[in-house]
This record gives sequence, C-alpha cells and structure tokens, in this order.
Amino acid sequence: MPRLLRLDHPAPLFDVAATRRLEQAAAATLPPHTLMQRAGLAVARLALAIRPHARTVWVACGPGNNGGDGFEAAMHLKRWGGHPIVTWLGNEAPLPDDARASLERARAAGVPFAHEPPRDLGPQDLCIDALLGIGATRAPEGRMAQWLLRMDQGPAALLAVDVPTGLDADTGAWQRPADTLLIANNADPDSAEAIFNAHSPAPERHTLTLLTVKPGLFTGQGRDACGTLWFDDLGVHSDDGVPPTAMLCGAPAASPRPHASHKGSFGDVAVIGGVSDASRGASMAGAALLAASAALHGGAGRVYVGLLGDGGPTLDVSQAELMFRRPDELPLNAMTVVCGCGGGDAVRDALPAVLQAAARLVLDADALNAIAQDTALQAALTARAARGQATVLTPHPLEAARLLATDTRHVQADRLRAAQSLATRFACVTVLKGSGSVIAAPDELPRINATGNARLATPGSGDVLAGLIGARMAGGMSPFDAACAAVYHHGLIADGWPAGRALTASALARRLTA
Repeated sequence: MPRLLRLDHPAPLFDVAATRRLEQAAAATLPPHTLMQRAGLAVARLALAIRPHARTVWVACGPGNNGGDGFEAAMHLKRWGGHPIVTWLGNEAPLPDDARASLERARAAGVPFAHEPPRDLGPQDLCIDALLGIGATRAPEGRMAQWLLRMDQGPAALLAVDVPTGLDADTGAWQRPADTLLIANNADPDSAEAIFNAHSPAPERHTLTLLTVKPGLFTGQGRDACGTLWFDDLGVHSDDGVPPTAMLCGAPAASPRPHASHKGSFGDVAVIGGVSDASRGASMAGAALLAASAALHGGAGRVYVGLLGDGGPTLDVSQAELMFRRPDELPLNAMTVVCGCGGGDAVRDALPAVLQAAARLVLDADALNAIAQDTALQAALTARAARGQATVLTPHPLEAARLLATDTRHVQADRLRAAQSLATRFACVTVLKGSGSVIAAPDELPRINATGNARLATPGSGDVLAGLIGARMAGGMSPFDAACAAVYHHGLIADGWPAGRALTASALARRLTA
C-alpha cells in the first residue's frame, strides 16, 4: 500500500543503477508482470485517495514501462467505476512485454484512449504523469512537453508515477517542459511574463515513488518537482545486498543533559569573523554575532567572539553571555572554532593560525572564499585530518564551485557528487547547502536533508547554521553527526515557522534549543 513518506526517519536512498539491480533481482523470483501489476494497483489506490470524486482522471502514458504502470492504474480505476482517459505516446511494436500486457488489460476493461488530453479538467480532477519515470535520458520535448505543461498549468492535481518526468532521479536536476518549449518557440528566457506563465506549477503535486526511494527526489529541484512524496516498495525489501547510494537524514536521537553537569561540560565555541574597521566606522560584526547567538542558543557551554579588524563592540547588550576577545587571545587548540562569518578579506590573515591550531573547526563564507583562492591555505586545510583535527565546510553552491574550480551550474547538476568531491579533496565533512542540503564525509554514506524551506533564503541563516554545527561539535558530537543534526534542526525550525511571518536569522537563532 502507498504510504506517506516520513521525512523524520532515516531511509536508504537508491540511485537508478541500484534500483535497476533491485528490480531485476525481484523480477527473477516473481511471476512475469507481477511488479507492474503491483505498481499499477498502488498508483490507482493513491489516485483514488487523492481525488475520490474526480470526474476525470487523465493518465498520460509514455512508450515504456512507466507507461505500462499507467495502463495498469487506468484499468483498475475503470473497474472501480472511475473515469480514466488515457493518452499514449507510443506504439505496440517496441513495447516491453509487461507494458504490452497492461495495455491489453486496460483495453479489455474498456478504458477510453484519446489522441489529445481532456480540456475540461477542474480542481477536483487528477492528472497522472506516467510518461518516463526513471527512464528519462533527455529533456521532454514535442507533445510530451506540451502535455506536461498542460499538467503544470492546469487546475487539476498532478500525480507522478515513480519520478516526475524530466527529473533526474539521481541528481535532482529538473528539465522542465516549460524550459524546452520556451527554447523551441524562441521565447525570451529573460521575459518575466514568459517565465511566470511557463513555470506556474500545478496547484497540488504528488509523487508515488516505487520500489526504492531515490536521492534526486530530495535535493536540487527534486522537492519542487515532487510535491508530497509517497512510497510503495511493491513488496520488495531493499536489504538484499544492493547498497544504498545515500541516506535520508532523520531526526537526531534526543540526548538529555545530565543533572550533574556545568557549563564546561558542553564545550567552548569561538566565532572568528565579523571584520570591523573603527577608522571608517564600518562593521560587519552582524554575521559573527548571528553565528555566536546560534552557538549560544544551540547549547554551547561558553561562546567567545573574536572580531577581526581594529575595533568593534566589546559587549552585545542583547546577549550579555557572549564574551569578546581578540582572536590572538583565544586558546584555539582547546576550542571549537567557527570561522569566516562576515570576515571579509581580513579573514585571510587569520586563517593560517586557525587552520593550524583549532581543535575542531567550522569554515563558512569568507573563509571558504579565501581558501579557494590560495593553494597554501588549501594545503593547510587538507593537512588537518592527518593531525586528527576535525573540520566541517559549509559552502553554498557558489562557494562550492569556487573550491572545486568550476561553476555553480556544474555543482547544482550533481549535488551529491559535488559534496563528495569536496569531502574527499579536503579530507573533511562537507555540508553543501541548498534545497536538500547534502552532508558528505570521507568513508561515510552521504546524507540528504529533507527539512527546511524557502524561508531560510534570508541573510544570516547560513551563519546561524555554522554556529549551530559548532555548538553540536563542542558538545561532543562527531563532526559528521553534528553536521547532520544541525542541518536537520535548522530546517525543522523553518518548517514550523508560522505562516505569514518573516523568518529572520536572529529569530532563527533564538529558536534553537540544545
């Protein structure tokens, strides 16, 4: 039975190659056509649950097995008294055997087939995208793109079978039909009206992923493409020797603090950044103070702020618990250091000492940009692992691209690979931020985080995440576990934020709890 996919539980994620291996292994032990029959039944059941009173269910079927799942679903809906209409982009000659069998079953049940989609769909109706699934190898085009665009712009709810057509199940890159049609029609891609009209999403999106849960559903554009995620394993267990590609982050286990503890039990965090120039009256201390606030509210025992430059505040009256010191006065070898938040160019001079001395280190923002431009700093970063010093990098896609000497487009095209490349290259934990943040580390199965939303696209939210990771590390968590727990918690706060209220970074930091 289809079930709503819980995003607070860890779950194995399988790429297309692993999914194919599982599918082949299961098919070898089952009678022919079994998996497709199960898949079609699951789709039909979910379709009925989503739109129990639909006047029309448009089932758009492709030329392969994803289309076969659609035929099978349409057959069930017709037998149950529903009103499916199938449009099909294919012909019988090249159809796989299972899909041909489902086509015959749909015809025998009296399912109507049409050349064009129904035009009178309303909000109570349903579109089923059974066009390509994980079989996509290129962007949708022609009639397929037109049908998908009709689904995207129409009032009816949309249910994608396995994977939304155009979405790469491995990477989360989404080749939307609107993009293809804009190019084909020579539309101005910078036209705000064209982009709005072409990209307006369906009012309600669902995806039923089958057999396995795929990583691309959660990162890149996957979450926008999928909408509400459902899962049916088709009665096949995924623990038969095929290793997962990644894991979905789950909620970290609660760890209550012992009564017999004190502030020294939870570690010291030092935030180094926030350049200040007293001679010009200029300050970028805000980013460092946000990171420090996050470390404070995230449960660090003591939090120090080492502002760069030649001046700046020595007291934050709203957070009197923060202790201000000159960076060179801090015993970095006994602390968890968060470096780079608002540090500007001044952070470059501080980095050699930080990279050499900090026992545990979180590098963000300007620190990452400085390292990307300096091979000596890169070597110093890599050398930390050999000395047993823990490091976490927290780049957004542009910062990751600079560190990898590439561009943002290549990073976003395969976020898992980019995060793993950074972790391997610099021998540290990497958090590649964005929709579906990826946490990678050498010799660890990468994690993809499914909490968070666009409210986090606000200045300072990355500084808050860096400070929270620092607090988790200072409290004794391993760098990888600290990164996973902090990213999950950071996003969870945004998910629970009241509708209609802006989420500022300072409010986000104050909402953190240890």
